[in-house]
Order: sequence, then structure tokens, then C-alpha cells
Amino acid sequence: MERVALDPRPDWQARAEAVGFTWHHDSGERYWDESAAYALTLSEVEEGLEGPTSELHQMCLDVVDEACGSERLMELLQIPAASRDYVADSWSRGEPSLYGRFDFAFDGAGPAKLYEYNADTPTSVFETAVFQWLWLEDRIADGALPAEADQFNSLHEKLVDRFRAIFPDGGFVHFSSDPEFVEDRQTVRFLEDLARQAGLDPRFVAIDQIGLNADGRFVDDENWLIQALFKLYSWEQMLRDDYAEPLPGAGVTVLEPAWKALLSNKGLLPLLWERHRGHPNLLAAYFESDPAHASLGDAYVRKPLFSREGANISIVEGAVREEGLDGGYGDGPHIRQALHAPPRFDGQHVIVGSWVVGDAPAGVALREDPGRITRNTSRFVPHFIRP
Repeated sequence: MERVALDPRPDWQARAEAVGFTWHHDSGERYWDESAAYALTLSEVEEGLEGPTSELHQMCLDVVDEACGSERLMELLQIPAASRDYVADSWSRGEPSLYGRFDFAFDGAGPAKLYEYNADTPTSVFETAVFQWLWLEDRIADGALPAEADQFNSLHEKLVDRFRAIFPDGGFVHFSSDPEFVEDRQTVRFLEDLARQAGLDPRFVAIDQIGLNADGRFVDDENWLIQALFKLYSWEQMLRDDYAEPLPGAGVTVLEPAWKALLSNKGLLPLLWERHRGHPNLLAAYFESDPAHASLGDAYVRKPLFSREGANISIVEGAVREEGLDGGYGDGPHIRQALHAPPRFDGQHVIVGSWVVGDAPAGVALREDPGRITRNTSRFVPHFIRP
């Protein structure tokens, strides 16, 4: 694995705008950065990333299966008591999952180490599936990359196929997010397009415009019945909203399904470690309520069960602390995870996001930051597989 400096395409911003990639800058700072790219070998992809992604995904599903029969695990994972049967029932009914993303520390020299699993509301799907693939095609065409270069990226095709598998008879599917948050709205717009390619009829409704009719069924802003809903809105929020109570009787298929609430918080990490202690792709992790966390000593990463984009994460090294931004997640239970800094290339720390669609690995997305905590300002950098 190597970080390769490249001259950006002179028209890359126009290319981005042309395909709807409008959040390529954040507060004036570049989010998409093609002044470099990460070169991977095929064995690094297949053995270092694809294989561990498949194995860890199955290990996570085993945790879900166990947790659905355990009040103790539901409590540890902060599933509200009133919603536990609903979460467990979504698993027992086999409600389907669309996608998720593991975040790894990986440098090609040692095993990938799992930082967390973004199992419920992962973003960066458009830049992974579309824009970095267009970048690869352009760079091959202009000679910056060899003609035989490839990319670990079947995200677009697998998402279309997955929509078809979930809804084999086609039909009407609602999509929802905060319409004012550009990245989320554009991400959902892209997923609507993929659903359309799969033969579905997508319809957007703002998350705050979903209502409840007299029969206890969810409806959109024009009173259309919502029977299937993709929502870019986290389960930890949904299960604490006023509309959580009618969910079990509302007759709606939700993507991601409610059982993903068991995977989309950092409490998954100590549960995986407890069941697979010493696994090469895991870092030691403990709930702070577990006295065993003392085994990590005075150097560890402290994470709230619920957080996004590095918010409220602390890297503790004795009296020295590196803090993520305050995203309002600081209250409530925390875990501690063994300190394992992201690898550095040319002064940048990089993490590898490894996508899962259904149960299959589907590609990678790399983000880098001068600091050790990946946050919303961390840059997306494309990758290629060397021939």
C-alpha cells in the first residue's frame, strides 16, 4: 500500500458538479482530494480487506442473533425497553439489510484492525460508487495510471442488485432524510436513482413530514401510505422519537432494519472482543462498566456508544488527551478501545472504509486527516489496484 502524489484533473470540480457531487468542499476546505491516491495490490484487497470484511460481518450477525434473545445485551447496547421486542422481531422475521461500512486501520503490512461498524446510516456512498470510479477511468485515459489499473469497487452494481433482491416485485418505496443537509439529501437522491435502476418507483419525503394516519400507518406529506422506507436517520434517534411506539404495528419495511440498532453503536466492539478475544482484526475493547477495562492501562480510545464523524471521541495517553469535536454525544455510556493509531502516509492518517452490501464485500473508501481522529472534515482520497 502506497500513497501516490498526482496532479489533479484540471476540470475535476466541473466534473463533480456535472454528476451532482456538490459537497466536494466543506466550509471552503476540500473534501474530495485527488492530489494523491492510494495504490493497493490485489492481495492486499482480497486477503487484507475483502476476507476480513466477510468474516467480521458474519461475526456481527452472530452477535445480533444472540442479543435478540438477551435482555442483558439489549440493555448494554442501550436499546430502549419498549422497543426491544420490535428489534428482536425484525431479526426473527428476516428483515433485509441494504448496506453497511466497516472502518479499518490498514497499511498493507499487518492485519486490518476494526475501529467501528457504520451499520445503519453510512454516507460517502456516492463518492465511493461513482466519483472515484469516474476518476479511475479519467486517469487511465489521460495516462496518469496504467491501462490495467483497477479498483475495489462494485458498490454501484451491488446496490442495484440488492434493491432488486429486497423488492423482487418492484413497487413504490419512500426515501427520507433531512432535506436541508446537502450531503444526506444528495446521498439519498443517489440511492433513489439506484432504486429506479432496479425497477422501483422511489418517492422522497422529508423526515419531519412523515405522519401517522388514523389507522396507525405512516403516511407522507401527500397522505400516501408508506409501506417501504429507506431512511438516512439513525435508529438510536428513531427508537427514542414519539413515533417509535406505533412502529411495530405500522406495517412498514424499513431500511436499514431495526436489528441494525444492535450493530450501529460502539457497544458492538466489546461484545465482539469478548467472543473473539485475540482475533487479528479486532482491537481489545471493554464497556466502562466492566472493570476489565483497566487492562488497557492509561493509553486507550474512549468512545460514546452513539457518535458520528469522530464526535466526542477521546484519545487518552496518560495525562494527554486528543479530543474529537463535541457533537452532543458525550453523555451516556462509553467504551474503551485499545489505542491503535491510523497508519501515516506523507503526514496523513488514513482509514479504510470497507463496504458490505447485503452480506457481500463491495469496495473501499479511503479518508485521511492530519489528526488521528477521522471527522467530517477528513478528506476522501481515491484508490486504485496496481496491475
